[in-house]
Amino acid sequence: MQHNVLILDFGSQYTQLIARRVRELNIFCEIFPYNHIPSDLSSYKAVILGGSPFSVRGEDAPHPDLSQIRGKLPMLAVCYGAQYLAHFSGGEVAASNTREYGRANLNFIKENEVFFEGVSENSQVWMSHSDSVKVLPTNGVKLASTHDVEFAAYKIEGETTYAIQYHPEVFHSTDGSKMLENFLVKIAEVPQNFTPNAFVEEMVAELKEKLQDDKVVLGLSGGVDSTVAAVLLHQAIGKNLYCIFVNNGLLRKNEFQSVLDQYKGMGLNVKGVDSGDRFLSELAGVSDPETKRKIIGRVFIEVFDDESHLIEDVKWLAQGTIYPDVIESVSVKGPSATIKSHHNVGGLPDYMKLKIVEPLRMLFKDEVRRVGASLGIDPELLGRHPFPGPGLSIRILGDITPEKVQILQDVDKVFIDGLKSWGLYDKVWQAGAILLPVNSVGVMGDERTYEKVVALRAVESTDGMTADWVHLPYDFLMKVSNDIINKVKGVNRVVYDISSKPPATIEWE
Repeated sequence: MQHNVLILDFGSQYTQLIARRVRELNIFCEIFPYNHIPSDLSSYKAVILGGSPFSVRGEDAPHPDLSQIRGKLPMLAVCYGAQYLAHFSGGEVAASNTREYGRANLNFIKENEVFFEGVSENSQVWMSHSDSVKVLPTNGVKLASTHDVEFAAYKIEGETTYAIQYHPEVFHSTDGSKMLENFLVKIAEVPQNFTPNAFVEEMVAELKEKLQDDKVVLGLSGGVDSTVAAVLLHQAIGKNLYCIFVNNGLLRKNEFQSVLDQYKGMGLNVKGVDSGDRFLSELAGVSDPETKRKIIGRVFIEVFDDESHLIEDVKWLAQGTIYPDVIESVSVKGPSATIKSHHNVGGLPDYMKLKIVEPLRMLFKDEVRRVGASLGIDPELLGRHPFPGPGLSIRILGDITPEKVQILQDVDKVFIDGLKSWGLYDKVWQAGAILLPVNSVGVMGDERTYEKVVALRAVESTDGMTADWVHLPYDFLMKVSNDIINKVKGVNRVVYDISSKPPATIEWE
């Protein structure tokens, strides 16, 4: 990808949102930890410094070396970045009298500034900091103020460097996207050429060059990511792509066969491998969620190793890794630190001699769907909810048994079928059921019961980085609850999860 924008992550929970807003402008961008700046910056047209939960005045404050960036590339410093530039460049940052958090309005905007072209007077912005710039850095020029923050925005003369003490990436900053567009397109002159069709054309060419006549094995799951990855690879290398769909025993009810049927007619070479017993045997007695993920990742790779030996001269393992997987698996101090490991991110064990190819690793989920549409993939398949790689193992809290898997499969089917029959499925980004490690007292007929509790989860999101719970109709929840309790033996109580991400995650483990 050329004409990149480099985003430096200082641990802010909003860093991924900056990337989302930049991508929405059809501009390709990448996030790197502040302490791992790429050595080769030749392909970057602009740099954005993100926010941070730290204070620039603290001893543990992130302190990047910007010598190869500042004054050489257009730079936009956001929140912590703005304070960092002031603090270490002749200005002054001090603690605010009150924490500046939430909505504010720009009551002063310097005239004839390209950065604020098209930005309305009194524009609302979102503050989130406890420090403020009190004295501008050397050659700093005030561009905007709010009632409480004198230097809400400034630039540095002699450089293409801009700084703002608010977050343009969040929804509450009314003209935030316009400001980002002004900086990236009008000031930094970054081309807006990151489109689905352009991605397909460039990625297919890249795959052809990288893979040549090598054979590639790919694990299909029936989900959007692996399917789009498969079609991209198929366009690039055709018959040299060998797709394998592994049943890990933790899929949705009847999913193994239905997924195999789904790929008929797509022209893909697909083999089904039923390894459910192998996975469940390895998981027996394991309750820790991170251990579950690692076991599933290990066995998944072992199965692929077994299968790859049946394909003569296979050289590559393809994976449907997407950008949120990559971001969440790279640790940066602060809220964006590693939340959980992803089984499809990282290197392969030494004994497995396959190289990894990940065509989608730089795309967010909604971008994967748009690329899939440009490839002509069935809209129903592209609209399928995300499903975790470790499957139902992370929706069964505690240890895993075949009986628990069957209970959760039955519950999940009632829930998902209900969403579809009520016309709600496409209004939900992801939905599923969670089997809790508790029993509750109930009454069925005249008898006392002491059976399992399940939680239903439905969220709306764009890419899974943030998510809100869906306000499903009460009538629907009542019907589904009754159906689950009446049809699924072993469950006598249903609850609905109304937590958002953050602070909760979408999955419970």
